Amino acid sequence: MTSRRSLTVALAALTTMGALASLAAGPALAQPAAAAPQTLVPAKSEVTFVAKQLGVPLQGRFKAFQVQSAFDPKAPATSKIAFSLDLGSVALNADADRELSKPEWFGTAKFPKASFQSSAIKALGGGKFEVAGKLTLKGQAHDLVVPVQLSQAQGLSTATGSFVLKRLDFKVGEGDWADASIVANDVQVSFKLVLQGVPAL
Repeated sequence: MTSRRSLTVALAALTTMGALASLAAGPALAQPAAAAPQTLVPAKSEVTFVAKQLGVPLQGRFKAFQVQSAFDPKAPATSKIAFSLDLGSVALNADADRELSKPEWFGTAKFPKASFQSSAIKALGGGKFEVAGKLTLKGQAHDLVVPVQLSQAQGLSTATGSFVLKRLDFKVGEGDWADASIVANDVQVSFKLVLQGVPAL
């Protein structure tokens, strides 16, 4: 009799311990997995620009740039995006590329990169977003609002957009080159950034 009672007590204790272990493990198992890192796909991405000299459009591009993204399309208010651009990677033509590295233009020896850091992201619907932040170029920092269209396919997210940059605000083209009748003040910048790891729209 004593042996049966001891066995019953032991089984009850084991059952209770198992239940407590399950309850303890439950919340840990229910925690969401860490967000996947968001990475740029450089081979599918591009940053281009169009400047006008004496009214003639000149199209160029930058070959090296980086993106740091923690973006959730369903929670844009808490999302962050940072972008940096290697100014020495400009590709317009051989003569222009050499000229643009000089202090009057990008001054790449002193200012090798341009950067943008978001401060607010707002959803506009239909995959459209408005990204506000600060652009720093050649030691000058100015507020900038960038419209972005986001599309998704085959596990990739593509962000496209364009904006007008006032080059003289950033002292790009000083001295004789500050004459906007020679080189226009407005520069049209366009981008296509392809990212992996961005959550679904």
